[in-house]
Amino acid sequence: MTSSEGFDAFVAARSGRLLRTAYLLTHDHALAEDLVQTALAKAWFAWSRIERDDPEPYVRKIMVNTYASWWRRRWTHEIPSDELPESSAAGPEYEGDLWDALQRLPRRQRAVIVLRYYEDLTEAETARLLGTSVGTVKSQASKAVAKLRLDPALLSGTPATQETPR
Repeated sequence: MTSSEGFDAFVAARSGRLLRTAYLLTHDHALAEDLVQTALAKAWFAWSRIERDDPEPYVRKIMVNTYASWWRRRWTHEIPSDELPESSAAGPEYEGDLWDALQRLPRRQRAVIVLRYYEDLTEAETARLLGTSVGTVKSQASKAVAKLRLDPALLSGTPATQETPR
């Protein structure tokens, strides 16, 4: 199998899982697709080095790092418009109060929650992907869970953007 065929097989087999991770990080379907595409493009250039090992953690690390650099730079490629575009169609499994509460978490805490609990990575794997210590992963997860426990939408069952009647 040539390097190109190996990369194509990897993309065919793992792109769905990578897209799910990207969506959980970005909470935007189009941005998630961009993130996966960018990560795969970066992985292509290193493919000859990484294809011998398991390339998925390498590509996932590229995704997390790329996502972090996007929000650090405050990505502003969008152009304001008077007309609102049609809403993106996210899967029903990603809708509801929990997903809204997850989006209100700081990005690092959200990344820890996504990698630890949705991708089912260990604390050590999560720390390696994020470039932090295991202790940082533990503290960020603890803080995130504490914030989720206190989120008004999850406590009362009403969306946090609506005011409750007095």
